[in-house]
Amino acid sequence: MSTSIPKIVVLGAGYAGLTTAKRLTKQLTAEQAEIVLVNKHNYHYETTWLHEVAAGTINPNQARVMISDVVSPNRVRLVYDSVVKINKDEKRVVLENSEIEYDYLVVALGFESNDFGIKGMAEHAFAIEDIDSSRLISEHIEYQFAKYNNEENVSEESLNILVGGAGFTGIEFVGELAQKVPELCKKYDIDRSKVRIINVEAAPSILPMFDKELVDYAKKSLEDRGVELKIGAAISEATSEGFVVGDDKELIKAGTIVWTGGVKASSVLGESGFELVKGKVNVNSDLRPEGVEDMFVIGDCSWVWNKEADRPYPSTAQLAMQEADVVAANLKSLITNQPVEEFVFSDKGTVASLGHSDGIGNVMSGYKLSGKSAAAMKKVVDNRSLFLLGGAKLVLKKGKFRPF
Repeated sequence: MSTSIPKIVVLGAGYAGLTTAKRLTKQLTAEQAEIVLVNKHNYHYETTWLHEVAAGTINPNQARVMISDVVSPNRVRLVYDSVVKINKDEKRVVLENSEIEYDYLVVALGFESNDFGIKGMAEHAFAIEDIDSSRLISEHIEYQFAKYNNEENVSEESLNILVGGAGFTGIEFVGELAQKVPELCKKYDIDRSKVRIINVEAAPSILPMFDKELVDYAKKSLEDRGVELKIGAAISEATSEGFVVGDDKELIKAGTIVWTGGVKASSVLGESGFELVKGKVNVNSDLRPEGVEDMFVIGDCSWVWNKEADRPYPSTAQLAMQEADVVAANLKSLITNQPVEEFVFSDKGTVASLGHSDGIGNVMSGYKLSGKSAAAMKKVVDNRSLFLLGGAKLVLKKGKFRPF
């Protein structure tokens, strides 16, 4: 380990990790710190677009951003490898193909699907976790249509798409499916009425982060376009045929089964001996775990407490990027022996898409949007995150400008 220039190692190039690395290049000179960014792939992906990749409404490459387009390899050492374990006592990270030591560590390894122990879910359901898993879903859906069109004695139930979970990802996914399915029906000469899009949710409502007025709008929009919403129906088991649902143990059959019902922090954290609370690490207001001076845990890996609401902030892209700003500033403070600052979240609002030209949202301290205005705002939000990552050049390269 360097004794002269401190080494900052950032694990993960999602919204939190990549933004941290980018901000560090602005905050610190090469003489002040060595910056290393470790990521499995040579690209960052827009997590908030994965539901579109999974539905097949955008090309996977649109959701991918080359890391070297955001941070200069001349300033940040880019290591493309998988993290196996973090050894906190030795200040060392074990990678699949090497090891790396650090003076300061930023853990931003992202999320994994959390099936909450539902029997058979891990074995039988797809999950929207990254580019590859999302692309696999869209390819599988189209395969079911092609198979039905080309082979005899194929059950209509094989065309059904069954989605578990009616939070953000689940609802945005079925919204995209409502747009994609008619296109697939036309392509493979299949009657639209033969295809069911079914969303199953144990809670009494969809989209718990929105009020009743917007939720009612979303439900009507989806149902008008053929999405079946089964609310208050807990999934007790997933099988190769579908979900076993409700007190009467009804089996809902489908050819494509997708679970979107929850996420947890990267399993590396648990395997590295971090204390987890509901799958994530609790951090203090300076974004460090209790009693740890040289490490920050951010993004989907941690819970940050909202003192006003007395609950953690929900993990979102805007939260991750704001955390990254504070982490970069705090790392500079630690290196220059200045006091660190507390994280204060500035909520810019929440927008959910219901397909390409529909959506709902709360923006600007409670102003409600629905329909095309919400869909337009969603594109603004998406383009803004690209701008914060890579400036106008990245927006022009990857931004969303499709007319309705």
